[in-house]
Amino acid sequence: MGLDKAIDLFIILCNYLGNATELMSINYLNIEVAMPILIKIYKIFMNNVSILQTLLLVVLRLWIARVFFLSGLVKISDFSNTIALFKDEYNVPFIPPIFAAVSATTFELLCPVLLVIGLASRLSTLPLLAMTAVIQFTYDQNIQHAYWAMILTTILAFGPGKLSVDNFIYNKFSK
Repeated sequence: MGLDKAIDLFIILCNYLGNATELMSINYLNIEVAMPILIKIYKIFMNNVSILQTLLLVVLRLWIARVFFLSGLVKISDFSNTIALFKDEYNVPFIPPIFAAVSATTFELLCPVLLVIGLASRLSTLPLLAMTAVIQFTYDQNIQHAYWAMILTTILAFGPGKLSVDNFIYNKFSK
């Protein structure tokens, strides 16, 4: 059902319920008749709003992918400087600086590509969430990292949405 049908059902419901003064009388409101109409209106509303979820997940994937991919490009453009930063500036715990530089650069270049196309999206969020946490707690305390974490967690929790390779694979092979 489309939005026109929802509007028609809403008009029928309003006509059935009457005007505001009649609504004050609880005896006038027949919930058995009104509730199925309200449920139909709600279902139509939810079907139309679900399109927004798909669009929102695409926007979130593209936005966070851009953030990390650009950072990866900066790292790889002068990798000797990147290694020096990981040795002298970043203080990454438990990981040797060269390994941290290589893995951070790799994840920042690979995971965003996977997020953009929507392939292994939930898995791709995990290294980016870990990197965000390490950056926040060891190097630069910034509110922006909380936003990154919220976006990545949203993708982790809800998946990449209908416009993704993950969704295509799921629909193709889950039958």
